[in-house]
Amino acid sequence: MPSPRIYTRKGDDGTTGLLYGGRVRKDEPAIQVNGAVDEAQAALGVARAEAEPGSELDELLVRLERDLWVLMAEVATQPRNRHKLVPGASLVTEGMVAALEATIDDLSSRFDPPAEFVVPGQSRVSALLDLARTLVRRAERLALSLPAEPPSQVGPYLNRLSDLCWTMARWQEGEHLLARGPRTDRG
Repeated sequence: MPSPRIYTRKGDDGTTGLLYGGRVRKDEPAIQVNGAVDEAQAALGVARAEAEPGSELDELLVRLERDLWVLMAEVATQPRNRHKLVPGASLVTEGMVAALEATIDDLSSRFDPPAEFVVPGQSRVSALLDLARTLVRRAERLALSLPAEPPSQVGPYLNRLSDLCWTMARWQEGEHLLARGPRTDRG
């Protein structure tokens, strides 16, 4: 039996399919948001690849990557089909946002937060989490272009997720290299 093909050729005209039907141009705001979220999810995956399998970080990143599938499903649904979304499966919930806040609070209690900006790159994992944070922030900015009605938790979720990525990076790096430090001239 031949395996199914990954390509359908339906997007060759510059459109993509939405959850529960309909097609839109690939440069529509919702598709731009999902593209940025897809980039952030991939960056979280690269950070996860550097984590110890089965570790707390590994399990947390898997949870976040799965959450982002829920978020992308919501974004890829036309407003007229929102009633078909299932909370926690294809619709971001307040509980999902609250879970991010609880995780931020828990991780923040494990280290002394820096008092000023830090220089990313103290470790490979922390650098990758900082990269993921910047991609989540881009998705958050793009999400502002989505219809505000009905109220959605996409914006708050992305805002908390970027905060969590920052927190995870600081948690993973241990010592922080502060932006203001002794000046070293390279000459």
